[in-house]
Amino acid sequence: MTTKLKVSIVGASGYGGGELLRLMLFHPGVEVVQATSESKAGEFVFQTHPNLRKRTQLQFVSQQALQPCDVLFLALPHGQAQKKIAHYQSLAPRIVDLSADFRLKDLALYEQFYGEPHSAPEQIGRWVYGLPELTREALKTAKYVSGVGCNATASNLAILPLAKAGLLVDDRPIIVDVKTGSSEGGASVNAGSHHPEKSHSVRTYSAVGHRHTAEVIQAFGKSDVHLTMTAVDLVRGVLAAAHCFVRPGTTEKDLWKAYRGAYKDEPFVRIVKDKTGIHRVPDPKILAGSNYVDVGFELDPRTNRVVSLAAIDNLMKGASGSAVQAFNIMCGFEETMGLEFPGLHPV
Repeated sequence: MTTKLKVSIVGASGYGGGELLRLMLFHPGVEVVQATSESKAGEFVFQTHPNLRKRTQLQFVSQQALQPCDVLFLALPHGQAQKKIAHYQSLAPRIVDLSADFRLKDLALYEQFYGEPHSAPEQIGRWVYGLPELTREALKTAKYVSGVGCNATASNLAILPLAKAGLLVDDRPIIVDVKTGSSEGGASVNAGSHHPEKSHSVRTYSAVGHRHTAEVIQAFGKSDVHLTMTAVDLVRGVLAAAHCFVRPGTTEKDLWKAYRGAYKDEPFVRIVKDKTGIHRVPDPKILAGSNYVDVGFELDPRTNRVVSLAAIDNLMKGASGSAVQAFNIMCGFEETMGLEFPGLHPV
């Protein structure tokens, strides 16, 4: 494409919206025309996102001033997009929504995990789940793309090679222990994110029933899935350790074949399983700011249990990065465009 697409971001003052701005301002195929914030309308974007100083003079506007554009990104808190989705669809032919509003295809599953009926049930089925490793072909013709849950992204990408290779035992559960950084809670302040309480803590905040469990159930059609969330002393990052039971007789060679088969052509998935060194397993620390996911595994032949590890930056591959990757596919850009940054080391 030679003409830049006009892109607007609704809810651009939060962490997810800030990541979208950072990525879109450097995307060669995009012009960011509007960024909304009800609480900060009239303020310069860089006053909220100081990393964007000297990169943009864009000012936040109210949603009431939102104009038609080519692609609209919605970075709103859960539950808000579905209530005004017809209005947003009147403004742009293509929409990427980062919230959980349109991720699930099963209304009963939605109500079970979100505790209330969906406000726009007629929309279900019109949206493509925005994780390219699962839905790349559907994204090529999509008009509406749903966001991904950060914990679900790490969990799904940990489990996917075993599922694709048919190695999972049907009557055994999948149990995923997820460690999360504080930015997962968003930019709003709460008691749990207050620095004296959060610093140096390892706190399980959702032992059972976390909402992102529903996305893993949907991805693999397997109801016996269990996620536990523990907050650790990180700002960015998710590490998922998925405990999966595989067919008796499965060898490490079988697992290498499964993981390489699933990810050899994936531009943002790296298999990390070295025999020596401190970086021999996935670690979210080195992924900060990048769209990569590092995946590794260990086999316990005594119990036929595989511990499959996936590390991501929750604001990137777990949210805005995957959104831009899906946007690239939907709009015909190179899938990696604007997402090439590999992360920093050391940090």
